[in-house]
Amino acid sequence: MFNKRLKLPFAKKKTIKPAEIQKEQIDVTEAKTDKESHIPSSGHLLIQKVKDALHNPADLIVKIIPPNLTLIYIDDLVDNRPLNDQILRGLFNSTHESPEKIKELLAIPKVDLSSHLDKSILALLNGTVLIHVEGYSKVVLGNIATRKSRSLSAPENESQVIGSQVGFNESLSTNVSLVRRYIVNPDLCKENHVIGNKTNTTIALLYMKGIASEQMVNTLRQRITDLHIDSLIDSSVLVQLIDDNSLSPFPQMLLTERPDRFCDGLLNGKLGIIVDGSTMAIICPQTFIEFFQSREDENLRWPIASFLRLLRIGAVFLSVYLTPLYVAALTFHYEVIPQSLLIPLSESRALVPFPPIIEALILELIIELLREAGARLPTKIGQTIGIVGGIVIGTAAVQAGITSNILIIIVALSALASFTSPSYLMGNVIRVIRFPIIILAGFWGFYGIMLAFCFVLIHLLRQSSLGAPYTAPFYPPRLIDWRDSIIRLPLPLTNMRPKLTRAQDEKKYNPEPVNPQKKVN
Repeated sequence: MFNKRLKLPFAKKKTIKPAEIQKEQIDVTEAKTDKESHIPSSGHLLIQKVKDALHNPADLIVKIIPPNLTLIYIDDLVDNRPLNDQILRGLFNSTHESPEKIKELLAIPKVDLSSHLDKSILALLNGTVLIHVEGYSKVVLGNIATRKSRSLSAPENESQVIGSQVGFNESLSTNVSLVRRYIVNPDLCKENHVIGNKTNTTIALLYMKGIASEQMVNTLRQRITDLHIDSLIDSSVLVQLIDDNSLSPFPQMLLTERPDRFCDGLLNGKLGIIVDGSTMAIICPQTFIEFFQSREDENLRWPIASFLRLLRIGAVFLSVYLTPLYVAALTFHYEVIPQSLLIPLSESRALVPFPPIIEALILELIIELLREAGARLPTKIGQTIGIVGGIVIGTAAVQAGITSNILIIIVALSALASFTSPSYLMGNVIRVIRFPIIILAGFWGFYGIMLAFCFVLIHLLRQSSLGAPYTAPFYPPRLIDWRDSIIRLPLPLTNMRPKLTRAQDEKKYNPEPVNPQKKVN
């Protein structure tokens, strides 16, 4: 009985779980961080915090305006004319009562108030002047940024004879103004997003309200906002991050330097992205056949435009399969070579010590080396190296018995045909996929070529662009879109927007042509 323990009504000790301790530590850390990220009321403390955050750069300018004003900005990022005329002159001739009064005083378009240090430092790096009044925990942000950019010039990679002769440059504001010059409509929507933890690159998402599919807009916006990367320098990097299949060699979004082609895509219900600092804009969704269409096709009569499109598509097959057919015919299928051609072909290859596959690969690699060297050298030297080098090496290779005359002609035609694609990215794909097809043709002949063709076709059928089928309008078949695919019918017959974009407004214009017989008194 005496061994029974007495239960006294003592207060129970509260047990603190590790999760609660961690939560309290996080709350304290966040509170400390929030306190440190606020603008201090002391001007000297603000100057020190800005210098510490930017590691005291040499181009950081600090001006003290008596009795209680501090100006902070980064040289070469601000425009000196509005700085002197609208800001400094106005501040010297007024009393500095509060940040709100200074905001009303400044006669510049973009003025804002901020109480967060991180936001203010980021604005400082974008060409903003920080104006601090002693005793206040706010700063006035006056955006007078100036961006050094080259003047507008003609597109270098997408030149055309008939049509606009102006291309995008590296300035985001200039590129957006070019788009607004073509599309003067309030339905043109523009959304700004910042990508890159280190670079803080601004990109603009543009689309036509009432035409573009809301689902596609939400999908593309979600892909952009989900990106967590350190840097974004060019739009070609962004394409690889947001397309449907980044492992595929085939591009699923179009890069263009032409504002007219960009606007034409927006008016067809597509979406566009412009990256600050890049001369190439992004258009999506895009089909495989559209990479072989040029903006100049719309400016030409329909028979001429259709002929040029057929010529480009035929050149693609010529570039990809002409050399593999040569290798397969000389290795396995002599019976397909005409009798009149077989004798000179045998005489041409009599001194060549290599089999056709090695001969073709050597010559293809030489052509690629010449093309790459010509692209990387200065313009005048590159043209000379490309022409003279090709003639000298080709002549020397034939005389040395390394290759035959006929293969030089075939490889030159294949290289020439690969340049007919209006898209530089698709042209690179055509150059690359030719090599595995040559190897398959050297091992299995025509069976290897058909195997490669089936593999490429299956791969294209599996691809999509922003969720839309990549091989449209052929698969899935959409007969109405065939009128503007391989051939382009007359404009009155192409008045519907492509089904690919799932546009809300499907009709572009009235298909009825003007009656030339109608007389007006």
